Amino acid sequence: MHCPFCRHNDSKVVDSRTSDDGTAIRRRRRCTECGRRFSTLETTSISVIKRSGVTEPFDRQKIVNGVRKACQGRPVSEDDLAMLAQEVEESIRASGSAEVEAHDVGLAILPPLRRLDVVAYLRFASVYQAFDGLEDFERAIAVLRDQQAELAGQQTLVPPAARTGAAPGPRRRPARRGADAPPAEDAADAPEESGASGKQPAPRRRRPKKAAETVTQPRLL
Repeated sequence: MHCPFCRHNDSKVVDSRTSDDGTAIRRRRRCTECGRRFSTLETTSISVIKRSGVTEPFDRQKIVNGVRKACQGRPVSEDDLAMLAQEVEESIRASGSAEVEAHDVGLAILPPLRRLDVVAYLRFASVYQAFDGLEDFERAIAVLRDQQAELAGQQTLVPPAARTGAAPGPRRRPARRGADAPPAEDAADAPEESGASGKQPAPRRRRPKKAAETVTQPRLL
């Protein structure tokens, strides 16, 4: 690779790092002529074959631009479109093919777009699946309803505690009452019954106080 500073055709790799998604390698190079350093980004190339037969490199931005038209007026953000394009690229790379048809790229967009927004999915599918009339739309809507009903049925089979991840709390044992302790109802009614009978409780007898002892001291005459 030519040095971007002196255009020398030889350089040495001093550092290599893989990107977070694992689809590219960033290399730090040093020119053997001028000694200056520069970075390069290496990725595996995927070619897209268009209907006309022309081949062009795969571009995420084209996917974002195409899906953005189908998402007009829908609650879909730019971050959602970027994540969708990344998911489509990962699915295409997972196929292991260096060349892919443009029609296959459009079909790879449908599953993540259906999860993102069903209205945008129907708009996009009408082009790539060549809908001819209302029957095709009705058939696609029926499939979406069946999938949503199946998903709702699976969610109802899961208990609420398992959905939230909360474990049931331990059971508390009721406290035992003593053998001599009266029931709560009897204890609450006891003061009322004593007041209703009109009998006053007998006063306690007080013990007589002892007289203070006097000590007589002898007088000296």
